[in-house]
Amino acid sequence: MRLTYVPDGYVALKPKGWLPTATDEDWVAHADHLDDNGYLVAGLGGLLVQRGRRALLIDAGAGPVDVPDMAENPITGEMRSGALLDNLAKVDGLGSIEAVAITHLHFDHLGWTLQAGAGAVTPFRDARYYVGETEWRWWRSLTPAMIDTFPEWSRGSLPNRQVLDIIAARVDTVADGARVFPGVHAVAIPGHTTGHLGFSIRSRGRRMIAFGDTFHSPVQISHPEWVAAVDFEPEDAVEHRRELIERLADSGDLAFGIHFADVPFGRVRRDDSGRATWVPCD
Repeated sequence: MRLTYVPDGYVALKPKGWLPTATDEDWVAHADHLDDNGYLVAGLGGLLVQRGRRALLIDAGAGPVDVPDMAENPITGEMRSGALLDNLAKVDGLGSIEAVAITHLHFDHLGWTLQAGAGAVTPFRDARYYVGETEWRWWRSLTPAMIDTFPEWSRGSLPNRQVLDIIAARVDTVADGARVFPGVHAVAIPGHTTGHLGFSIRSRGRRMIAFGDTFHSPVQISHPEWVAAVDFEPEDAVEHRRELIERLADSGDLAFGIHFADVPFGRVRRDDSGRATWVPCD
């Protein structure tokens, strides 16, 4: 089995807006996680899983997006993406992708599936799309009145029923534990969204957890209690972050953070004081 991070682009996260329970003093202590403009840089893209001539893509990037930093948006700054297809074309031995497993239905994880549904030529144009059954049902139930409760700056990016109709014919909903590809099973990690999934990948006695948006930055490995402003169920999100940190630290399993920029593969380690940190793979 071969695992490849396939970048699509990046988004700048405003730390005080994205992680509002962190203090100014916290960011002084963790300034090494910020870029020169004071932002957290989050990667966008997908995880390619190849097994022989077969291939699965976990998450499908944001698609061709070019959004400037807007003062009225307190959470994210600029977003630049659209490189996923070019980067897939550079992967040795890749033919068609038979399935796309989507951790959750925020547009930066399904963007290129919508492009494929609109006619774009992609390696997964004929693929099946695996989505958590709870996730699919919740987003499809959004009404205009519910959408009006979201901040005005965010409404245009919500995947309402009309948007999801673009991919509906290719969607298969899955539950916790479902097999989506040889060696790959869905793992329920709710909180960020109500039906958020991770994926457990096993091969030759080793395991890796692709945990989606359970964490958005390596700094959260040390601070799972920091609530992300975009977590739909914050208390659940914190609880599941803590549980996953314990599991990864105890097992030594590999993990994959889709938004962890240039350190997406790594392990969770505890120091002598018990503090957990993200240790990137060489």
